[in-house]
Amino acid sequence: MSGLLVVLTGPSGVGKGTLLQALLQRHPDIYVSVSATTRSPRPGEVDGQHYYFWTPEKFQAMIAAGAFFEWAQFAGNFYGTPRAPVMQRVAQGQRVILEIELEGARQVRKTAPDAFQIFILPPSVEELERRIRDRGQDDEGAIARRLARAKVELAAADEFDLQIMNDDLPTALSALESALLGSQ
Repeated sequence: MSGLLVVLTGPSGVGKGTLLQALLQRHPDIYVSVSATTRSPRPGEVDGQHYYFWTPEKFQAMIAAGAFFEWAQFAGNFYGTPRAPVMQRVAQGQRVILEIELEGARQVRKTAPDAFQIFILPPSVEELERRIRDRGQDDEGAIARRLARAKVELAAADEFDLQIMNDDLPTALSALESALLGSQ
């Protein structure tokens, strides 16, 4: 099996995490990249499993060395995808998925133009809003910001190699499996 670098993105609430979880249950050999951050670990988070928890100095040294596929600063902390562990797994023949936001996907397109980029679409903006509301995690202001951001992200869907509509989980999972494993 040849290795493959895959970027998976889509708006908040579209079901990327649910799709990825279902994919990994069926294909545990697929590797999801671990991001690095300068924020402190939350209860239960394990270094190297949930994130690599780095000091700001180490993170900035890695930026200077060009060691990230993509990185950003958000709410006073840095977040990024280290290149070395991902490329090591791709070289070993693994399929590696980067689940990242739109801006990160655009950065990866520049730093790894051969990456296969997949955008997950909701069936409608109304359904996306329902899913965000049903999670019960956000107040009205946060929901409005997520939906405004989602509209910007949805407008970029045609930048991607493949768009998968997540209107039915088994159907969307089958499309994702075909895209990632169809050439095996």
